[in-house]
Amino acid sequence: MPIQQSDVLYTAVATAENGRDGRVATDDGRLDVVVNPPRAMGGSGAGTNPEQLFAAGYSACFQGALGVVAREEGADLTGSTVTAKVGLGKNGEGFGIIVEISADIPKVDRGTARSLIEKAHQVCPYSKATRGNITVTLV
Repeated sequence: MPIQQSDVLYTAVATAENGRDGRVATDDGRLDVVVNPPRAMGGSGAGTNPEQLFAAGYSACFQGALGVVAREEGADLTGSTVTAKVGLGKNGEGFGIIVEISADIPKVDRGTARSLIEKAHQVCPYSKATRGNITVTLV
């Protein structure tokens, strides 16, 4: 069930100038970066790109969701990391993205890690937002 405006606790605001070949900044000035298409897509690669920003946000959000489910399960996340790989490719007339999420959780066995990752995928806001819209693979 989607949240309502009255449920919002925080709103991030970012503004882009010149799309994929310009600049993006948040209203509080904490993020202010040059964006350029990656070299693989014919760009200069001098700045970051929207896919890197999405991967950064998704991996951080997923790590947070992993923390929520780990606390509920009594699992130790010490030293854990989450990596998001965001691929960009042709999709009909335009482009689409695909995501691969992996987590390294050294303090738990493989089965427990897999269970935690799957549960985190159910509660992570990014996972909820993308579910049914793009392919997200849990590794």
